[in-house]
Amino acid sequence: MTSPTVTPSPFTERIQLFYDESSRLWEQVWGEHMHHGYYGPDSSTASPQEAQRVLIEKLLDWSYGAASPLGSQPTPETILDVGCGIGGSTLYLASKYRATATGITLSPVQAARAAARAETAGLGEHVQFQVADALAMPFADDSFDLVWSLESGEHMPDKGQFLRECCRVLKPGGRLIVATWCHRTANPPLTAQEQDHLAQIYRLYHLPHVISLADYETQAHTLPLTDLKTADWSEAVAPFWQDVVKSALDPQVLLGILTAGWKTVEGAMAIPLMMEGYRTGLICYGLLTGVKQSGERPEEQW
Repeated sequence: MTSPTVTPSPFTERIQLFYDESSRLWEQVWGEHMHHGYYGPDSSTASPQEAQRVLIEKLLDWSYGAASPLGSQPTPETILDVGCGIGGSTLYLASKYRATATGITLSPVQAARAAARAETAGLGEHVQFQVADALAMPFADDSFDLVWSLESGEHMPDKGQFLRECCRVLKPGGRLIVATWCHRTANPPLTAQEQDHLAQIYRLYHLPHVISLADYETQAHTLPLTDLKTADWSEAVAPFWQDVVKSALDPQVLLGILTAGWKTVEGAMAIPLMMEGYRTGLICYGLLTGVKQSGERPEEQW
């Protein structure tokens, strides 16, 4: 684990403390992946944890093209996981592609735990983790074949800068994959009740704000990205929150929530708000992918 490269601010400190406090309990209950699971009609998962692994594979298939023969699909050699948590996706992708991978997070607790997990998995020489700000990443231009952000965009105060930084560190011909929480397209405009609903989620989950998937797409079109596409997977991931509720009703888990700290308790209080947001269509699960432009066709870069 490398040293922090984050300029402290009240907002980044709140996010850091939230994940410093809650990550251990999450890992004890759910394991290594700190994101939604996939429950789509073509998926039969044996457990919530399996649903989380399926989501990763579905995202890769959707981004690169599930119809392509495995041998012809791009194989990234260098990967950046933006908002890596305790390294679940980072280690998964590094192992799948036999690639070198870097994960960044605002939480020193998460970075340390991710590094320990990499050593246990025998990937310590191929994977590194560091505390870094996604809006000012400490990497050179054109550094990574794949930039992956799984449910971290919602924490970014400046969504445009977030996408610009991801694109900057992406190699020409490399692919950006983003999955993030969004709100519905604001047409008609969000009502006062909807704005209040979102404000409660922002407060409990320490989010600056979320935007619509259409807004993400508009931002992405200003960048040197080609093969841009988006998708809304809200229906496929919404059942995840029912599993979260089931786990939280376990007496030992409930005790863990209460003793982990107030920020973890607040996170648990947001669960009904997320469920209601998905039910009404206010909360959406947005996907965006694209390939960084270069002088040659992107597929010829691999």
